[in-house]
Amino acid sequence: MSSRPPATGPSRARLFILALITIGTMINYLDRSVLSVAAKPLQADLHINAAMMGVVFSAFSWTYALSQIPGGMLLDKIGARLTYTLSLICWSAFTLLQGLAGNLTALLGFRLGLGVAEAPCYPTNSRILSIWFPQDERARATGVYSVGQYFGLAFLSPLLFWVVASFGWRSLLIGVGAIGMCYGGIWYLLYRDPHAMGGVNQAELDHIEKGGGLGYAGPKIGFSFSVIKQLVGKRQVLGASLGQFCSNSTLVFFLTWFPTYLANERHMAWIKVGFAAILPFVAASIGVVMGGFISDTILRRTGKANLARKGPIVFGLLAASTIVAANFVNSNALVIAIMSFAFFGQGMCNLGWTLISDVAPKSHIGLTAGVFNFCTNLAGIITPLVIGFIYMATGSFFFALAYIAVVALLGVLSYVFLLGDVKRVELA
Repeated sequence: MSSRPPATGPSRARLFILALITIGTMINYLDRSVLSVAAKPLQADLHINAAMMGVVFSAFSWTYALSQIPGGMLLDKIGARLTYTLSLICWSAFTLLQGLAGNLTALLGFRLGLGVAEAPCYPTNSRILSIWFPQDERARATGVYSVGQYFGLAFLSPLLFWVVASFGWRSLLIGVGAIGMCYGGIWYLLYRDPHAMGGVNQAELDHIEKGGGLGYAGPKIGFSFSVIKQLVGKRQVLGASLGQFCSNSTLVFFLTWFPTYLANERHMAWIKVGFAAILPFVAASIGVVMGGFISDTILRRTGKANLARKGPIVFGLLAASTIVAANFVNSNALVIAIMSFAFFGQGMCNLGWTLISDVAPKSHIGLTAGVFNFCTNLAGIITPLVIGFIYMATGSFFFALAYIAVVALLGVLSYVFLLGDVKRVELA
């Protein structure tokens, strides 16, 4: 610390860290969702029907959800730098291997491996924000990096669909996986925690610490299942987890079945689907940023964490529930507008990651984020299966969209009546 030159104001190294997280998150969501772009030709090539495609989409979340708690434990044990490096390289390798799958069994196996490898990503993001950013900057920071989860399919959709049309679905998966593996090495070279990061002055460290950052400085508390029991017994953790499960159901629909919905229900040509899908993902990106900006603005002006954190999420879930209106219009343009508004609302719900970092006990941020993300990603298991079997049974997405709307309204109830006060919980 003494070797750092004096400075008149805080440095901005945390913004560089935020850029690293944003790129990593974009690759993360691109890797888990790029299969939806390849779905139609992949189904024809490997002879997979709609119900089994739902199983393939869902398979990722089986292991992803089950690995959340172990991933959080690993994060608390070895730290953010090494955890994220290993996770990124491994999940990208499994994406590449999906492009080499010769049958349904192999494809399912690689999807299961992808779920295990991606599990530590979001708990690590939460950990990094909690140590690098003061509380009144975290919602905006969450909004910025969360744009990455929509950016890949928002702005790259025409390119991704063109790659599939021109070179085949296998080339898309192999290419995306290779890019991610390269970025894993870049992350390891560039990321450090605040006190070890070059370019950080004392003023920035003081600024972060004053706002509740720089992490836990107390004694280490060993893992036990009683800790998990305590966490899920806290209404803040339980309410946030259930609410995020509900918002994630909308997200999972867009990441898995949305292109097929446009092609089969709205009868769009497959290459045209790539362009039609842009607007909802752009809207979700705007929702993410607006949610974070509005939340931090309310917190600074009122000091009321309940209003600042819960208000934008409740509005977002109400907006997501309007997706059911697409069942009652004929115009494709109007359908895209409805889908865009619903996905905009879901984007605002990413604020749940800021909320959980506000309430998690500092001694177990990684584990709390793992419990939270486990519950959240049960939606990744349930939603693709429910939609796949509904479509298989009825030949329509009518009841599938109704299901998404009802679950979103359940999330509103969870945040309003179950969550309670937004405050950091204490463990015995």
